[in-house]
Amino acid sequence: MSKAHPRVDACGEVDELNSVIGLVRAHLDDQDIDELLKRIQHELFTLGADLASPPDVQGPRIRAPHVVALEESIDRFLKPLPPLKEFILPWGNPATALLHFARTVARRAERSIVRLTETDDVSSDVLAYLNRLSDLFFVLARVTNQKSAAAEEQIDFGREPG
Repeated sequence: MSKAHPRVDACGEVDELNSVIGLVRAHLDDQDIDELLKRIQHELFTLGADLASPPDVQGPRIRAPHVVALEESIDRFLKPLPPLKEFILPWGNPATALLHFARTVARRAERSIVRLTETDDVSSDVLAYLNRLSDLFFVLARVTNQKSAAAEEQIDFGREPG
């Protein structure tokens, strides 16, 4: 298979995401979140194997329970956060900024896999997993920002430059 094939590209995007999570973990000071991210790193290897294997080949697969576990984590970490009324700037301490970066890399990987689905079969669980994962990174970024006592900066759409 050519390295330019959309399947190889999608696998590369997932690999990059896993590396970004490693960067997050290197800057993180929260054991609970670190354990969650370590589990996700293992699951991303499963997702990569799933992407690399045709649907008719036996192998590790991302399934609905993986997606449900992400949704449960989102709910657990979202519970103590104040509701958002505006968009917020993706910034904060190093771990927070890297979680926002992981979110954007997860979205890029998701878009890459959507392109792959135009020519190849891909499990809908893989797409759902990446979609929910990017949402989880957003929530975790808010949590790490809150724990570091950094204020969330809302976007001011009407602000004049200068």
